[in-house]
Amino acid sequence: MRKWKITELNRLTPEAFKASEKIPLIVVLDHVRSLHNVGSVFRTSDAFRVEAIYLCGITATPPHAEIHKTALGAEDTVDWQYFQETSEAVEKLHQAGYTVCAIEQAEGSVMLDNLLLDKEKKYAVILGNEVKGVQQEVVDNCDLCIEIPQYGTKHSLNVSVTAGIVIWDFFKKMNT
Repeated sequence: MRKWKITELNRLTPEAFKASEKIPLIVVLDHVRSLHNVGSVFRTSDAFRVEAIYLCGITATPPHAEIHKTALGAEDTVDWQYFQETSEAVEKLHQAGYTVCAIEQAEGSVMLDNLLLDKEKKYAVILGNEVKGVQQEVVDNCDLCIEIPQYGTKHSLNVSVTAGIVIWDFFKKMNT
Protein backbone atom coordinates (compact mmCIF):
# COMPACT_ATOMS: atom_id res chain seq x y z
CA MET A 1 0.00 0.00 0.00
CA ARG A 2 1.08 3.55 -0.71
CA LYS A 3 0.93 6.46 1.72
CA TRP A 4 -1.16 9.39 0.56
CA LYS A 5 0.68 12.56 -0.37
CA ILE A 6 -0.38 15.66 1.53
CA THR A 7 -1.80 17.06 -1.73
CA GLU A 8 -4.04 13.99 -2.11
CA LEU A 9 -5.79 14.36 1.26
CA ASN A 10 -8.29 16.98 0.07
CA ARG A 11 -8.31 18.80 3.41
CA LEU A 12 -10.54 21.81 3.96
CA THR A 13 -9.10 25.27 3.60
CA PRO A 14 -9.23 27.36 6.79
CA GLU A 15 -12.11 29.34 5.24
CA ALA A 16 -14.04 26.18 4.39
CA PHE A 17 -13.42 24.84 7.89
CA LYS A 18 -14.78 28.03 9.46
CA ALA A 19 -17.95 27.70 7.34
CA SER A 20 -18.38 23.95 7.91
CA GLU A 21 -20.89 22.35 10.26
CA LYS A 22 -19.34 21.49 13.63
CA ILE A 23 -20.26 18.84 16.16
CA PRO A 24 -22.17 20.38 19.09
CA LEU A 25 -19.22 20.10 21.46
CA ILE A 26 -17.18 22.72 23.30
CA VAL A 27 -13.93 21.67 24.97
CA VAL A 28 -13.05 23.55 28.17
CA LEU A 29 -9.47 23.56 29.47
CA ASP A 30 -9.43 24.20 33.22
CA HIS A 31 -6.00 25.60 34.21
CA VAL A 32 -4.01 23.45 31.74
CA ARG A 33 -0.41 24.57 32.12
CA SER A 34 1.37 22.87 29.19
CA LEU A 35 1.27 24.88 25.99
CA HIS A 36 1.97 21.68 24.05
CA ASN A 37 -1.17 20.13 25.54
CA VAL A 38 -3.16 23.23 24.58
CA GLY A 39 -1.83 23.04 21.02
CA SER A 40 -2.63 19.34 20.79
CA VAL A 41 -6.21 19.97 21.91
CA PHE A 42 -6.55 22.62 19.19
CA ARG A 43 -5.26 20.19 16.57
CA THR A 44 -7.59 17.37 17.65
CA SER A 45 -10.51 19.79 17.83
CA ASP A 46 -9.80 20.86 14.26
CA ALA A 47 -9.61 17.23 13.09
CA PHE A 48 -13.07 16.42 14.44
CA ARG A 49 -14.74 19.81 13.88
CA VAL A 50 -15.29 20.78 17.50
CA GLU A 51 -17.41 23.90 17.84
CA ALA A 52 -15.01 25.81 20.11
CA ILE A 53 -12.45 25.66 22.90
CA TYR A 54 -12.74 27.63 26.13
CA LEU A 55 -9.38 28.40 27.73
CA CYS A 56 -9.62 29.11 31.45
CA GLY A 57 -7.41 30.37 34.25
CA ILE A 58 -3.67 29.81 33.71
CA THR A 59 -4.30 28.12 30.34
CA ALA A 60 -2.32 30.03 27.72
CA THR A 61 -4.01 31.58 24.70
CA PRO A 62 -2.96 32.02 21.08
CA PRO A 63 -0.97 33.46 19.52
CA HIS A 64 1.95 31.67 21.08
CA ALA A 65 4.87 29.85 19.43
CA GLU A 66 4.68 26.86 21.81
CA ILE A 67 0.94 26.39 21.14
CA HIS A 68 1.56 26.70 17.41
CA LYS A 69 4.29 24.04 17.57
CA THR A 70 1.67 21.33 18.23
CA ALA A 71 -1.47 23.02 16.89
CA LEU A 72 0.10 23.58 13.46
CA GLY A 73 -2.36 26.37 12.65
CA ALA A 74 -5.46 24.84 14.24
CA GLU A 75 -5.38 27.70 16.75
CA ASP A 76 -6.42 29.87 13.78
CA THR A 77 -9.25 27.61 12.60
CA VAL A 78 -10.94 26.49 15.82
CA ASP A 79 -12.92 29.23 17.59
CA TRP A 80 -11.81 29.91 21.15
CA GLN A 81 -12.58 32.17 24.10
CA TYR A 82 -10.72 32.94 27.30
CA PHE A 83 -12.27 33.01 30.78
CA GLN A 84 -10.44 34.10 33.93
CA GLU A 85 -12.47 31.60 35.96
CA THR A 86 -13.66 28.22 34.71
CA SER A 87 -16.88 28.72 36.67
CA GLU A 88 -17.69 31.66 34.35
CA ALA A 89 -17.36 29.37 31.34
CA VAL A 90 -19.58 26.72 32.97
CA GLU A 91 -22.24 29.34 33.76
CA LYS A 92 -22.19 30.62 30.16
CA LEU A 93 -22.47 27.06 28.83
CA HIS A 94 -25.44 26.25 31.09
CA GLN A 95 -27.17 29.47 30.05
CA ALA A 96 -26.68 28.46 26.40
CA GLY A 97 -28.26 25.04 27.02
CA TYR A 98 -25.15 22.84 27.06
CA THR A 99 -24.86 19.67 29.12
CA VAL A 100 -21.58 20.22 30.95
CA CYS A 101 -19.41 17.17 31.68
CA ALA A 102 -16.22 17.01 33.71
CA ILE A 103 -13.75 14.40 32.52
CA GLU A 104 -12.80 13.18 35.94
CA GLN A 105 -12.61 10.16 38.22
CA ALA A 106 -15.43 10.80 40.67
CA GLU A 107 -18.17 9.14 42.66
CA GLY A 108 -21.01 8.32 40.29
CA SER A 109 -19.04 9.02 37.12
CA VAL A 110 -20.23 7.45 33.87
CA MET A 111 -17.67 5.33 32.06
CA LEU A 112 -17.02 6.74 28.59
CA ASP A 113 -17.81 3.43 26.90
CA ASN A 114 -21.24 3.43 28.63
CA LEU A 115 -22.03 7.08 27.84
CA LEU A 116 -25.16 7.60 25.77
CA LEU A 117 -25.45 10.94 24.00
CA ASP A 118 -28.62 12.65 22.79
CA LYS A 119 -27.96 13.94 19.27
CA GLU A 120 -30.45 16.74 19.92
CA LYS A 121 -28.34 18.17 22.77
CA LYS A 122 -25.20 20.28 22.93
CA TYR A 123 -22.31 19.20 25.15
CA ALA A 124 -19.24 20.66 26.80
CA VAL A 125 -16.40 18.60 28.26
CA ILE A 126 -14.03 20.00 30.86
CA LEU A 127 -10.45 18.76 30.99
CA GLY A 128 -8.39 19.64 34.04
CA ASN A 129 -4.93 20.62 35.11
CA GLU A 130 -2.18 18.06 34.53
CA VAL A 131 -1.61 17.54 38.28
CA LYS A 132 -4.84 18.50 40.05
CA GLY A 133 -7.46 17.60 37.44
CA VAL A 134 -10.73 19.50 37.18
CA GLN A 135 -11.28 21.81 40.17
CA GLN A 136 -13.77 20.40 42.69
CA GLU A 137 -15.87 23.59 42.56
CA VAL A 138 -16.14 23.11 38.79
CA VAL A 139 -17.05 19.43 39.17
CA ASP A 140 -19.76 20.51 41.63
CA ASN A 141 -21.36 22.63 38.89
CA CYS A 142 -21.24 20.00 36.14
CA ASP A 143 -24.19 17.91 35.02
CA LEU A 144 -22.13 14.71 35.10
CA CYS A 145 -18.63 13.30 35.27
CA ILE A 146 -17.26 11.05 32.56
CA GLU A 147 -14.42 8.65 33.28
CA ILE A 148 -12.19 6.85 30.80
CA PRO A 149 -11.79 3.21 31.85
CA GLN A 150 -8.15 2.35 32.56
CA TYR A 151 -6.71 -1.11 33.11
CA GLY A 152 -3.04 -0.60 33.93
CA THR A 153 -1.10 0.56 36.95
CA LYS A 154 -1.46 4.31 36.29
CA HIS A 155 -4.54 6.22 37.36
CA SER A 156 -4.44 9.05 34.84
CA LEU A 157 -3.77 9.95 31.22
CA ASN A 158 -2.08 12.98 29.70
CA VAL A 159 -4.66 15.73 29.17
CA SER A 160 -4.10 15.88 25.40
CA VAL A 161 -4.46 12.09 25.14
CA THR A 162 -7.64 12.31 27.20
CA ALA A 163 -8.93 15.04 24.89
CA GLY A 164 -8.24 12.88 21.84
CA ILE A 165 -10.09 9.89 23.27
CA VAL A 166 -13.08 11.93 24.45
CA ILE A 167 -13.40 14.11 21.33
CA TRP A 168 -13.19 11.05 19.06
CA ASP A 169 -15.83 9.24 21.14
CA PHE A 170 -18.21 12.24 21.03
CA PHE A 171 -17.60 12.63 17.27
CA LYS A 172 -18.46 8.97 16.62
CA LYS A 173 -21.55 9.01 18.86
CA MET A 174 -22.86 12.29 17.44
CA ASN A 175 -22.38 11.19 13.80
CA THR A 176 -23.76 7.63 13.80
